Amino acid sequence: MGSTEAIQILDVERSRSDKTFVHTVTTMMIAGLLTGCTVGPDFTRPAVPEVANYTVAPLHEQTVSTSIALGEAQHFQSGWSVDNQWWRELGSSRLNTLISEALQANPTLAAAQATLRQAQEIYAARAGSTLYPQVDAGINAQRQRTNPSALGQVGDPKEFSLYNPGIGIHYQFDLAGGNRRSLEALAARAEYRRYELEAARLKLAGSIATTAITQARLAGHIEVMMTILKLQDGQLNIARERLHLGQALPDEVLTLKSRVEQTRAELPLLRKQLDQNQHLLAVLIGQAPGADRLHAFTLEDFTLPSSLPLVVPSELVRRRPDIQAAESLLHAANAEYGIAVSKLYPQFNISASLGSQALSTGALFGSGTAVWNLVGQLTQPLYNPGLPAEKRAALAAFDAAAANYQSVVLEALRNAADVLRAIEHDAQSLTARAGADTAAQKAMEAVERQYALGAASYVEVLIAQQQAQDTRIDLVAAQAARLSDTVALYQAMGGGISREVLAGEVVLPGAESN
Repeated sequence: MGSTEAIQILDVERSRSDKTFVHTVTTMMIAGLLTGCTVGPDFTRPAVPEVANYTVAPLHEQTVSTSIALGEAQHFQSGWSVDNQWWRELGSSRLNTLISEALQANPTLAAAQATLRQAQEIYAARAGSTLYPQVDAGINAQRQRTNPSALGQVGDPKEFSLYNPGIGIHYQFDLAGGNRRSLEALAARAEYRRYELEAARLKLAGSIATTAITQARLAGHIEVMMTILKLQDGQLNIARERLHLGQALPDEVLTLKSRVEQTRAELPLLRKQLDQNQHLLAVLIGQAPGADRLHAFTLEDFTLPSSLPLVVPSELVRRRPDIQAAESLLHAANAEYGIAVSKLYPQFNISASLGSQALSTGALFGSGTAVWNLVGQLTQPLYNPGLPAEKRAALAAFDAAAANYQSVVLEALRNAADVLRAIEHDAQSLTARAGADTAAQKAMEAVERQYALGAASYVEVLIAQQQAQDTRIDLVAAQAARLSDTVALYQAMGGGISREVLAGEVVLPGAESN
């Protein structure tokens, strides 16, 4: 047989070997995919609350109202879809600008966004390494020296080079579905991070709105206190003149002096709170406290929304991001239990390589010798006390996640109930405060008329004016409370679902069939 015929026969055998190799690998992979199953229970979303109301006593359709600023009636509307930018309902363009800036520049929000991207990439990395075979290419070059005498043969030592390029394939068949459960757990944790981000957005917007309202309340309080201090100074000056004329006792002057100083001492405390409030507002929007001096809000900057959303409890658990985050953790715990169960079942791994060997680089793809190998490994745990314990630990983790989910739901329902009652009661309180303010104003006007007719002293006028200002402090606080309650309700109802959440869901393995 000539060398040409030998090479042709070698090429035919190499072709047959390559086809046999590919056919064998493909057959085993398809067989593994067809016989694979997913152990462990499939996740089922928790049932929605059976209660129809948040409180035992039914809510009124609208709150009471009074004819002053921020005293309008508010109506509860069921089935109303909350706007994603719900803070615009407060009617403050400055607040809208601050929240828009904060959503772009707040570092806490940026950290939550980065954590979400990390979770998504971890999922993608795990999916790429488990769903598909791993293919590696390599080349090996050796320089060898052989001595025939070592084998009992005659001849001189010989040196030669051996080149061996090849492609390796590695794949783990997911017979028990452990890999699929692992991906399911990672996807659920990515969803958890997504809802954490949504909760951070909602909390940030609520914190900025509440801080702005608190700032307006403090500014109003300081303004009233300045007026009271001016009136008290007037009373003190009159008392000093009377003392000088012998018409008053020193104790009267000392008492008024004590009141003036007490009022004066309250002003630095209020200004400290206002400064701290401004510092907090700057940090919330992503600025250093000294970078920009923000103008203080006033209550006149806001309007009270006439309509308020009322989401029923069964829908609330599907809207609030904190509840959705707890559900995602429950989903992850369920999948991780499936992972622990899958470890009790057989594990099948396959690895294969295909390459060529030649004595020179020029012969690698010509007359080189084809080499290949195929290795399959099937293992079944027979005695491993740690695996059942790991399964029980995963089941305990699932029970803990289920209890945590129930706790989050109950706290959300309590939060909604508290806010709804606060809206009703604070509206009633504002009505009463408005009545007290009106009465104090009329009493002051009556004393001023008496003073004009000579029937009352100027001191009595100052006292009546101070009493009117005292009721104004409570009125300002009640007006701010109604705004804060409104913000709290938007948060309690879950706010509006952002477009990012609607458009960026992680698709779970097998979700299409569920």
